[in-house]
Amino acid sequence: MRAAPRPSRAWGWAEPQPPVLVATAAAGALLAASIPARRCFPGRWYAGERGSRRWRRHQGAQAFFRVVRTPRGEQLLCEASTVLKYVQEDSCQRGIYGKLVCTDFKIAFLGDDESALDTDETQFKNKVIGENDITLHCVDQIYGVFDEKKKTLFGQLKKYPEKLIIHCKDLRVFHFCLRYTKEEEVKRIVSGIIHHTLAPKLLKRLFLFSYATAVQNNTATDPKNHTVMFDTLEDWRWELERTKGDMKYKAVSVNEGYKVCERLPAYFVIPTPLPEENVPRFQGHGIPIWCWSCHNGCALLKMSALPKEQDDGILQIQKSFLDGIYRIIHRPPYEIVKTEDLSSNFLSLQDIQTAYSKFKQLFLIDNSTEFWDTDIKWFSLLESSSWLDIIRRCLKKAIEIIECLEAQNMNVLLLEENASDLCCLLSSLVQVMMDPHCRTRVGFQSLIQKEWIMGGHCFLDRCNHLRQSDKEEVPVFLLFLDCVWQLVHQHPPAFEFTETYLTVLSDSLYIPIFSTFFFNSPHQKDTNMGRESPDTQSRPLKRLTVWDWSVQFEPKAQTLLKNPLYVEKPKLDRGQRKGTRCKHQRQLSLPLTQSKSSPKRGFFREETDHLIKNLLGKRISKLINSSDELQDNLREFYDSWHSKPSDYHGLLLPHVEGPEIRVWAQRYLRWIPEAQILGGGTMATMSKLLEMMEEVQSLQEKINERHHRQEALQAEAPSLLRNSARLSSLFPFALLQRHSSKPVLPTSGWKALGDEEDLAKREDEFVDLGDV
Repeated sequence: MRAAPRPSRAWGWAEPQPPVLVATAAAGALLAASIPARRCFPGRWYAGERGSRRWRRHQGAQAFFRVVRTPRGEQLLCEASTVLKYVQEDSCQRGIYGKLVCTDFKIAFLGDDESALDTDETQFKNKVIGENDITLHCVDQIYGVFDEKKKTLFGQLKKYPEKLIIHCKDLRVFHFCLRYTKEEEVKRIVSGIIHHTLAPKLLKRLFLFSYATAVQNNTATDPKNHTVMFDTLEDWRWELERTKGDMKYKAVSVNEGYKVCERLPAYFVIPTPLPEENVPRFQGHGIPIWCWSCHNGCALLKMSALPKEQDDGILQIQKSFLDGIYRIIHRPPYEIVKTEDLSSNFLSLQDIQTAYSKFKQLFLIDNSTEFWDTDIKWFSLLESSSWLDIIRRCLKKAIEIIECLEAQNMNVLLLEENASDLCCLLSSLVQVMMDPHCRTRVGFQSLIQKEWIMGGHCFLDRCNHLRQSDKEEVPVFLLFLDCVWQLVHQHPPAFEFTETYLTVLSDSLYIPIFSTFFFNSPHQKDTNMGRESPDTQSRPLKRLTVWDWSVQFEPKAQTLLKNPLYVEKPKLDRGQRKGTRCKHQRQLSLPLTQSKSSPKRGFFREETDHLIKNLLGKRISKLINSSDELQDNLREFYDSWHSKPSDYHGLLLPHVEGPEIRVWAQRYLRWIPEAQILGGGTMATMSKLLEMMEEVQSLQEKINERHHRQEALQAEAPSLLRNSARLSSLFPFALLQRHSSKPVLPTSGWKALGDEEDLAKREDEFVDLGDV
């Protein structure tokens, strides 16, 4: 049946024994799991990742033992022995033999003598997910190789592949050879992986619930985690007071117990003049909900559209309702509101999905030959994906909103069908650019809790955790993180966190032990994990938040999440504070003249009746000033800000010109060895900075503490990046790759480049890196 020879039974087969997984007392801890090998190869040598390794028969038990990372509540589903995990290098394929297992939490490859692979170089380890672990939610596509032909695998298979290729959502690519595996084990492991990763699931069957039940008695949390969760009325009042928005807005509990709307959180903020009894009229639709207040008194609001009605009587009632709402928030000349329709005049979710589907294919590379084949046309493929253009459009729209808030002193109302996708994206970007508190780690985490978690972003659907609808899988949150990375890359001293923090945050979307990114709304989370769940009548299930970074990383590894260039805003004395109040005095004057606001006064009036049907539907009409005037104002505002020195504790605008919007290299290129910069990249720069800071700290300690505590203090200093010569641009997610990075010119590119003589006449188009 198979072309490759199968191992002989004369080599020695161990009798099949049921594998055992033993739980530990702490979540994410190392677990010693005894998984007997069904097959041992005495006296034979195989090529491995770091040279030849020998498989030895374990005396007596005919088994070998490995250390496996696994959370509590994990159960083994299927396994296969004698699987070869490939390491792609140039045209030849090398690898390491081991066991491939699938649990209800992850797919894991257990290689021979894994302890030998754990060197001092691997300093940034995730305590929950190992280097060869793939959570079931992280699997993107599964391919099989049949007679050297690659085909997508799904459903029931009539023929099973010789090789298994798994593409992950974090852009890792795994190759497994099944030629030397027993045929029944191949059927079991391939069918099991396909079923448990790609088949539709029920919410209660997610590993999140198994884990929450297993750790229900463990209430340990990180005492240093001060993230505001916005699940109480006091949290919203604190945010109102922090942003000085409590003069015009109020926190309400009208939706407590989700009696009004399951889409909204239990507590939120509305304009003070708005009666609370108006909120339940249309189940929270058509209600302006407060997001954030600017220092000049203007606010950012969001609103979900009312459903489109054909009945004239209901349409008239909705029109009257919206007219009353608008008169509350639009009171010229003191309160001017500009509407931003995101459903019809901005990106669509389909645009984002299509662009990212093309974009991610640039990084899901099966081998080095494929890498160099795409490298010759990489920039044209990148441009055709439109992903960077979408990032640019998001940043531009955020700048437009900021210009209205900061320069024109106008309130901005974001309008969307459910106000849970693009509203979350733009409101968060605006706050990151305008509020320095949101550029701290705790502030950024609190922002995500407020705008995304409590804002009702459908993480369950957008991440497709249940595998029920691929059309709903849209990486809106990843787009937000990519936009924030552009800001971090352009203005590093303004952020307390690093790009590594953003990268591991994007990875945490697919780790099903955290409840943060696994529900569509707070109501869904509370119903399934809280006191309202019929399955947990005694007490709610344990909710582990992703903001407790100690679950995933050791303290030394967490130092890479904090930006050494960030300097906290100095505290001013009373005299200085009084002096700074005059700085924004000009912005507290009347925002606009009567003549400018007059076009807005007819909003929802009889003269705009022909727009009401569009307004009440899914596509809200564009009721703003002319685009030419907006572009002129925006260009003047944009150029004026960039002509001045940057204030890293004030307003922060990105450069949005073509070359300034770049690829987030650490996240997208970290698993491609050919793309690394040896001894370079941002991590090498950060290494030097940390070394200098440690030296300065050591000298300061010598001055302050003299000699008696010098050695002890030096021993406590973190030295995660102690050897910058061993770093590359892939650090800390991949070790320094030792194999050759010499490019192999693809044969498909010869026709485009011309013949050999023409190629020789060209100057420095291709560089041979073989001797570097």
